[in-house]
Amino acid sequence: MNNLLNPADTPRTIPRTAVFLQKACLQHRYIRTRDNSHIVERPERLRAVNVGLSAAVARLEEVAPMTSSSTPGKSASTRTHTGDEDADELTRALGKLQLSMGPQADLPTRVPVTFVQSGASVDLLNNPAVKFVHGDIERDVYLETLLAWAKDSQDKVNKGESEIPEGYSQGDLYLSPGSLDAIQGALGTVCEAVDAVVQGSAQSVASSITQAFVAIRPPGHHCGEDTPSGFCFVNNVAVGAAHAHLRHNINRVVIFDIDLHHGNGTQAIAWGINEETYRKQLEVEHGAPAGKPGLHIYYGSIHDILSYPCEDGKPELIQAASVSIHGPHGQHIENVHLQPYTSEQEFWDKLYPRQYLRLLAKAGEFIERTGGPADDTLVFISCGFDANEHEYASMSRHQRKVPASFYHRFAQDARAFAEKYAKGRLISVLEGGYSDRALTSGAMAHLIGLVDTGAIGVDQTWWSLPNLTALEAATKKRRGGRPSQTAPPEPWLARTTELFNSIDSSHIVPAAPRATVPPSSRTLRERKPPSSASATSAKASPATSPGKKGETKKGSQAKNVQGSTAPTSGSESDLTDVTSGGTSEGEATKKLPRVILKLGPAPNT
Repeated sequence: MNNLLNPADTPRTIPRTAVFLQKACLQHRYIRTRDNSHIVERPERLRAVNVGLSAAVARLEEVAPMTSSSTPGKSASTRTHTGDEDADELTRALGKLQLSMGPQADLPTRVPVTFVQSGASVDLLNNPAVKFVHGDIERDVYLETLLAWAKDSQDKVNKGESEIPEGYSQGDLYLSPGSLDAIQGALGTVCEAVDAVVQGSAQSVASSITQAFVAIRPPGHHCGEDTPSGFCFVNNVAVGAAHAHLRHNINRVVIFDIDLHHGNGTQAIAWGINEETYRKQLEVEHGAPAGKPGLHIYYGSIHDILSYPCEDGKPELIQAASVSIHGPHGQHIENVHLQPYTSEQEFWDKLYPRQYLRLLAKAGEFIERTGGPADDTLVFISCGFDANEHEYASMSRHQRKVPASFYHRFAQDARAFAEKYAKGRLISVLEGGYSDRALTSGAMAHLIGLVDTGAIGVDQTWWSLPNLTALEAATKKRRGGRPSQTAPPEPWLARTTELFNSIDSSHIVPAAPRATVPPSSRTLRERKPPSSASATSAKASPATSPGKKGETKKGSQAKNVQGSTAPTSGSESDLTDVTSGGTSEGEATKKLPRVILKLGPAPNT
């Protein structure tokens, strides 16, 4: 394993990386109540990610060596090629994409990062990869149901009902009419990234893309074949793997899941696919005709066993999140539990090399056991940033965290793994991560790690707390969603703001329609001072007391959903952002002073 991750074994050229963005993902919004301040899986997550991605490129531009072909002011993603390169299929394909490189975002060629504003989308009911993962043999019941939920969501909310049917978690699942575009756009963008990476790795030109980061939402790794949960309605990475298999003959997929929470949906889907492939292999061994090779998936996860979906102690979920099986029954699963640490030295000297790198070691054994390095392999990262040390305290309340530098180092190691076993083909897809600082620092460190071969002088203080504070101040959102126009004092901050303005779309997406307030049947009556008994009762009533924000707990079932348009005050909400105000427990309700207006005689004129 140490040889795999030895920097001397990795190429010194910076791998070309595409960052795929999808504007449609901003349309997935919470519409159940007018107040969405308690929502953590929110459109603004993508804004925070874009800040981090912009900062990553700005920092890389400071240290990346200028090549002989570099031309200041020319864009790496829009420059033209001559000769044979113009006929290259990948070049033509990228030329059709909506590239986000405006006049403010010219990336010098020494930074091989391309931002792609994707307009891709899939039809949930007619896409082979989606049906491969979420479809049924006779009829796509779940997909049809999901479409109906999204289309009927506004009407349901207008009637005072929940758009999520009873029996499903109301706290961590929500839909709006725009959610369908977001979900189909997210899947389309992942498939587009697969096409670019697989086709790019097959080309010999230096401009070929071999890896990608896909910034999309809603996340996907908790969604099983027909079981939405944990903010997830479809499984983005599993559909991407199916697309690679069906379209590009990728028969082995490695998935590294580094979200704080176990990707129970992805593991269940991988288990089912591996089971089917194993069954076909046994049939061939017993004389059945051999057809197209089936898909083998290795799934490896680092997660907090105390958090969702295991937090409630359900044995089947805890057991699934602890499975380690390699070979028997065609399964290739490794689960590693996050551990607390007292210092970064302990993390890097003990936990990371002895525990967390097991994911890559077992993945290497999977490749060797199934034929060794070959052209049929693709690597995914289910990239959640919610284990980040900068995540909301309520989300990481079990103290199972990682330093922000983890996302840099793991990206480096995953890239080295992909270069050894998969021709460098690597696609990282956004999963969780909820506080702005966790998303910004994680995305910044992760993108830098993807391109950092050890030869460009990366400084890990780039995502230190003082620099993050300066970055947040420079990109602070003003009215309309754009960053403040105050000139940042340092060049990298100015460049970050410039890049961010060119790639971020959050400021131009119209606000979601407000929930309709149902007509009131109340009539005016004479006001009477309340009795002491009724005043005491009212003060103790949850319906009239100030709302107490609960912990951010993914997956808990909200109560009394039917006919309700808001969680009962004082109850826990899975989507609660505990940093966003609310009256603290024990704080007295402020009384307004009584004002008596006396009218005197009219003034003399």
